[in-house]
Parts: sequence; C-alpha cells; structure tokens
Amino acid sequence: MKKIKNMTLIDDDDIFVFLTRKAIESTSLVELVKVFGNGLDAINFLREHYQDVDSLPEIILLDISMPIMDGWQFMDQFTKLAPKIDKKITIYICSSSISPSDVELAKKNNLVSDYIIKPITKEKLIDLLKNIIEEI
Repeated sequence: MKKIKNMTLIDDDDIFVFLTRKAIESTSLVELVKVFGNGLDAINFLREHYQDVDSLPEIILLDISMPIMDGWQFMDQFTKLAPKIDKKITIYICSSSISPSDVELAKKNNLVSDYIIKPITKEKLIDLLKNIIEEI
C-alpha cells in the first residue's frame, strides 16, 4: 500500500499535536510527521526546501490561532510561495474556531482543501490520509 512520505502539523497546542501524531503513527499511512509550533517556522522551512520536493509535505494540518505567525498569515505567505513549488501540497485548516468568518475565509482560499473543527477524530484523520494517498 502507498504511504504519505511527509506530513506537517502546524499547531502550538501540544496536546492536539501529541494526540494527532499518535493517531497518525497508529495508521501506518505516514512515514514522517514534521511539527512546527507556529507558521513562521513552517513557512521558513518551506522557503528553504521548496526545490527539494522529497522533503516537502503532501499534507499540512494548519491551525489558525498561533503565536508569532498565525494560520492566516502562513496562508498569505504560502500563496506567494506555492507557484514555485513543484509538488501538490494539500492543506486542511484544523481549528477549534467555529466562527463563520473563519470557515468562509478558508473556503475562499483555493489552496485550502477543507476546514476541520477540532478535535479531529481518528476516523476523519484516516479518511483524509487515504484520500491523499489515492491522489498521489
């Protein structure tokens, strides 16, 4: 069975990251999970490695509310960087925000595949991963 080589979590919530990482590892569908506690560290990594497609993630779970650089600021920067990247990166906003304006903002961005309200269930996570694997 195919696997996702790289997945990235961009979230400052240690409990969410721990539980999500454990759920991902238990599926055996992802080889490597990278974690960034804010959008700035994540976008800097992508800027430094945008030409090395093997190091880039196939999927990003992105929180909105984070220190230093939040999810929306990350998306602004990623939108500028995306044309230079020769790899499809699927982005899911994963947030505890139920604000209709956040959901609407996510839907308006072509680079965001879906808006998922935390907590994310293991079943939902498995569905996301399997959908990405089918697209690879």
